[in-house]
Amino acid sequence: METGSGRHHDKYERLVQAAQGLTPAATAVAHPCDRASIEGVVEAARLRLLKPLLVGPPAKIRAAAEQAALDISEFPMIEAEHSHDAAAKAVGLVREGRAEALMKGSLHTDELMAAVVSRATGIRTARRVSHCFVMDVPGHMDALIVTDAAVNIAPTLEDKVDIVQNAIDLARAMRFAEPRVAILSAMETVNPKVPSTIEAAALCKMADRGQITGGLLDGPLALDNAISAEAAAIKHIVSPVAGRANILVVPDLEAGNMLAKSLSFLAGADAAGIVLGAKVPIILTSRADSVITRLASCAVAVLVAEARRQSAAAAIR
Repeated sequence: METGSGRHHDKYERLVQAAQGLTPAATAVAHPCDRASIEGVVEAARLRLLKPLLVGPPAKIRAAAEQAALDISEFPMIEAEHSHDAAAKAVGLVREGRAEALMKGSLHTDELMAAVVSRATGIRTARRVSHCFVMDVPGHMDALIVTDAAVNIAPTLEDKVDIVQNAIDLARAMRFAEPRVAILSAMETVNPKVPSTIEAAALCKMADRGQITGGLLDGPLALDNAISAEAAAIKHIVSPVAGRANILVVPDLEAGNMLAKSLSFLAGADAAGIVLGAKVPIILTSRADSVITRLASCAVAVLVAEARRQSAAAAIR
């Protein structure tokens, strides 16, 4: 998934094409009660990315479909009274084994995630839940994974181990030839006065010891020498990651949010979103997302679901 031109959306288009060759993921869609969310669901189903299970107040879902002039008669509908109930029932479908992905409709992210992480009825695993943006940056050859810019506000070192591992697992599900992880800070040297540089160094050593697997790590790295080979060369940084990173791990949510929005609003990037670390991938979309961005988020979930199927099959063998 890494090679290609700088043409806008080309990385997302390849993601969708790759996912179309796989089994569509049965997906519980929580509260798809506005035009944007129902349009995304129907288009993803038309492209055979998802097999949607619509969860919410039937009258509101049908009204949204009518507004968009869409036929949803073929999709199963699970009645829920309101958005909180829809989130709980969508998560319940995952617990029952009826859904292998979860998708946010027209409800707040916090509502859905509260149902996901509930200790009594949620779908947590031993892994920390984290968010990844899969960014299509015009002019940049590779898709960029940015984490975590949406879920973990001030992650500890222990949290970051799972955040990094989730991102590496995502990159492998997306068929990156080589996940190259840059642990970002404001500088590329370890400085005791800057905690993120110490955590970056610790994460790299943990990877050396097999506590993080499947990818190449380097850090601390500043953003310029993480993605620019020229900047890395000027700083005399010799590493297989510097200048070639395809996973950017930020120090905290504020830094990640600013990085992702800077790429979106200053560089014209699109940002597909997915949450990992739960029992199934969770598709997070925004009402402002373009159709191709929504489809890319769905495609990423399909690739993750397929990777999990293969892992489960291998475990049985």
